[in-house]
Amino acid sequence: MAPFEARLGTPGSPTALRVLLLGSGELGKEVIMALQRFGVEVIAVDRYPQAPGQQVAHRAHVVTMTDKEALRAIIEKERPHIIVPEIEAIATDLLVELEAAGRVRVTPTARAAQLTMNREGIRRLAAEELGLPTSPYQFADSVEELERATQKVGFPCLVKPVMSSSGKGQSVLRGPQDIASAWNIAKQGARVDGTRIIVEGFIDFEYEITLLTVRARGADGKISTHFCEPIGHRQVDGDYVESWQPQPMPEGALDRARQIALQVTNSLGGQGIFGVELFVSGDQVWFSEVSPRPHDTGLVTLTTQRQSEFELHARALLGLPVDTTLIAPGASSVIYGGVEAQGIGFDGVAAALSEPGTDVRLFGKPESFVKRRMGVALAQDRTIDEARAKALRVSNAVKVRTS
Repeated sequence: MAPFEARLGTPGSPTALRVLLLGSGELGKEVIMALQRFGVEVIAVDRYPQAPGQQVAHRAHVVTMTDKEALRAIIEKERPHIIVPEIEAIATDLLVELEAAGRVRVTPTARAAQLTMNREGIRRLAAEELGLPTSPYQFADSVEELERATQKVGFPCLVKPVMSSSGKGQSVLRGPQDIASAWNIAKQGARVDGTRIIVEGFIDFEYEITLLTVRARGADGKISTHFCEPIGHRQVDGDYVESWQPQPMPEGALDRARQIALQVTNSLGGQGIFGVELFVSGDQVWFSEVSPRPHDTGLVTLTTQRQSEFELHARALLGLPVDTTLIAPGASSVIYGGVEAQGIGFDGVAAALSEPGTDVRLFGKPESFVKRRMGVALAQDRTIDEARAKALRVSNAVKVRTS
């Protein structure tokens, strides 16, 4: 696909550049605001009403995005110039069809959205086509196949749906006694019914990073690749709870990480940001996953970079120059709902922001769950350790109330 530069115009007028987001959570909300700073007319689609991105978009629709014909009807009604997939659970075969017919541009590409919609497609691309180092893996469509897969991969191992997000459906198997429960957890956590599962063997790594990789149009009109500084993060049950940037790494490991990210993103193509997840031990690096969109661990870039991952994505998909400069070490810490309730409130925000170098983003989600991300605390400081401690103090200071 040739490099693309959008023709910017005025929202609500015949010159408007229309962008349709498929998925409008907290990450999509930030992308929408970044696009609107360039006068883009944005339509936000999600599976439930009043999703965070829908609250700031020009128009909004609620639909099951895996329903091909329902999604087609919205696209035909809105006639967007660009479609931006922001989640995995989408009828990606429709996007491939529309892009091939020249009816719409998909960012980064429809193929990237389709391959990364499930972990099988991207794992086979990385390990079998590109020959990149990964953890050992098997796929299973039944409890019996899961049992055979664990025999090949060995215990302990990790089981997760090939289609899920934010750690949903993941569990660690310590032995054969865990197989049945792991199967049920995976099926319940899948984004789409009938989703198969992946069984991954453990590798001995020291830490995990997200390497935000941007494919953007340069001054010469050609696509070039830019790397943000590596982001370290901590997960609990497969869900990110804090991140920091930059993650200290040996030069050899950083070079290898960039080589792997370059291979993967060159294969996927297009324009936009990719969240490439990698395991690192010494100078050894293993590919884990990739998202062709902003990554949740990249929320930290709202305080660490000259242009956040959301601004980078918006600029890249519009064909504009990007700047991945790090301006200060920083960290993020998740603010959880902690309760099952609708229309919650927040206390302690002023106290949380009284500490210099701090910030808070409250996502505006209409319903709270105990482990649902309702906001994020951000902090800058002289060192990563100081920034992490500060971000944690900020997130702890923000209290959720139900009345």
